[in-house]
This record gives sequence, C-alpha cells and structure tokens, in this order.
Amino acid sequence: MALPFPENRFDAAVMALVIFFVPDPAKAVTEMVRVVGPGGTVATYAWDLPGGGVPTEPIQAELRAMGFRPPLPPSVDASRIDVLSELWSRAGIGAMETREITVTRTFADFDDFWATTATGVSLISILGSMPGADLERVKARVRARLPPDRSGQISYAGRANAIKGSR
Repeated sequence: MALPFPENRFDAAVMALVIFFVPDPAKAVTEMVRVVGPGGTVATYAWDLPGGGVPTEPIQAELRAMGFRPPLPPSVDASRIDVLSELWSRAGIGAMETREITVTRTFADFDDFWATTATGVSLISILGSMPGADLERVKARVRARLPPDRSGQISYAGRANAIKGSR
C-alpha cells in the first residue's frame, strides 16, 4: 500500500497471489506503477477465487454446501480477470496481456491431499473448530468429490488469473 522505494526504481513489479489480500487493490497497483520506471512491467497473478480456482475449492465447496462460511480475503473480486484489467487500465498501464494459468497437483492419496490442503491458513480456523462428526462429514464429502485414479492418487487443478502490462 506504501512501498518504501523511490519512484522509477525498478524495471518490474510483481504481486504474486496477494492482490485479493490487500484492502485497496487500486492503491496497491498505483504503488507498483509508481516504483516502476517508464517501459517497465507491472504484473500480478491470483487464484480465481470467485470462479472456484483456488486449490482449496473442493473443501470450501463442501463447507458451503453444509452451511459453513469459509473465511475469504478482503478483496476477493480483485482476482477476477475483468477486475484486474480494470485496475491496470485505471492505473494507466498499457500493452496489457491477460491469461489464465492452470496448475495440477497430484497427491499420493486422499490423506495426502487432506493433510496438505486442509491445514492451510484459510481453512484451519473453521475446520479446527468443528465438532468431530461435522469434520468427518466434510472429509467424506470431499473424498467423494475427488475420486482417486487407478493407483490411488488424487489430482486436482487450481486456476489463477494473470495480467501484465507496461508503464
């Protein structure tokens, strides 16, 4: 929100998986532009939270279906490609390019998926405070959502939106 650098200091500024956490994304982008010199690159990529692209989506979807409200960062919509384009445009960034990035993670089995994914900061507060029966119900529902392949592995894709442009 207030980068501790002089104007035109860098050739590039990149905000990786962060823009939805800042309370004022427009101000953050303006700060990135300020510290990048003319012709420099300003870029970000962020999990597509509103579009279900976050890697924790299988768990979050089942929590929502059960009436629980997983915590969300303050600027969820900033991860939408149209919002990113608007933020870059308003900040005066030219030669913009957008793209969707899909990444697939493979886990040894469901227990590996759960141990890796359910312990993230965004989920631990809600899962850690659930009664045991509710937690087991969530796990069963997520397990049904993510059937293993023939070797028992679970694969799940996450999706991020990316934008870059020139100052």
